[in-house]
Amino acid sequence: MLSERRLEVLRAIVQDYVGTEEPVGSKALTERHRLGVSPATVRNDMAVLEEEGFIAQPHTSAGRIPTDKGYRLFVDKLAGVKPLSSPERRAIQNFLDGAVDLDDVVGRTVRLLAQLTRQVAVVQYPSLTRSTVRHVELLALAPARLMLVLITDTGRVEQRLIDCQGPFGEASLADLRARLNSRVVGRRFADVPQLVQDLPDSFEQEDRGTVSTVLSVLLETLVEETEERLVIGGTANLTRFGHDFPLTIRPVLEALEEHVVLLKLLGEAKDSGMTVRIGHENAHEGLASTSVVAVGYGSGDEAVAKLGVVGPTRMDYPGTMGAVRAVARYVGQILAES
Repeated sequence: MLSERRLEVLRAIVQDYVGTEEPVGSKALTERHRLGVSPATVRNDMAVLEEEGFIAQPHTSAGRIPTDKGYRLFVDKLAGVKPLSSPERRAIQNFLDGAVDLDDVVGRTVRLLAQLTRQVAVVQYPSLTRSTVRHVELLALAPARLMLVLITDTGRVEQRLIDCQGPFGEASLADLRARLNSRVVGRRFADVPQLVQDLPDSFEQEDRGTVSTVLSVLLETLVEETEERLVIGGTANLTRFGHDFPLTIRPVLEALEEHVVLLKLLGEAKDSGMTVRIGHENAHEGLASTSVVAVGYGSGDEAVAKLGVVGPTRMDYPGTMGAVRAVARYVGQILAES
């Protein structure tokens, strides 16, 4: 175990390197931080930190920089989550409050996260496998043509046109709408097929064909919508960190284009707590020089999706974690109110 003083030296090295982009020497540390010991003692502490793999020397005459292991210890033990200022919180709320629908919420969230953190922002659409039905609307467009509108608890709206086998009266339509909603409202998508399977049998013989058609379109819509969707923004921010990526940023950009990779990075939505993956903890080799900060968001206690940022390992972890957490909270509030 490292002593308190050596932990303080590591904290100072991380903060200085993140702030200055320059390797950190013992003289600069004693000048900038109140460590209460001489440069010689700090040099000795740095030698121990280097021996244990928490810092490294990038080239012979330089100071030291944190390794992935050093950043990990910093995040786990030394870094608090930096709260946003009141003006920042108000700006987030005002920007997100202007959203008109779910697509707009997700789009605004990506732009906001990228601006706040100056990293690449990734936002997963609420997963419909964890969603529930808020309402099913059925509208008559013509005697034998209907529109089905599915509204989820996360504010997602899906519309489908249905051509019926024959005319379907207004009274039958109202009856189907009422019975359908009484069975599926508030229920999870996965439970819906079982809840509606015997519904056609409760209608008159001449209406059963249309009721079956409506149900099959509804079930198809539920299945289609369970695929995971992502929005990514702020990729241009990576160009500001060219020197943080060995050789080139191309592997990072290529990895970011693979949505399967990004979904794995964000992790399972049900793990709603903050996760920070640093450098080689990311399984994809193209992202070995990046860190990922992600957290779940949702309309209640349960997370329905994840959002986060991808940036170089030389990242302002307390500030990034604070911004990601605050944005997730506001998005959750908007979904709860929508």
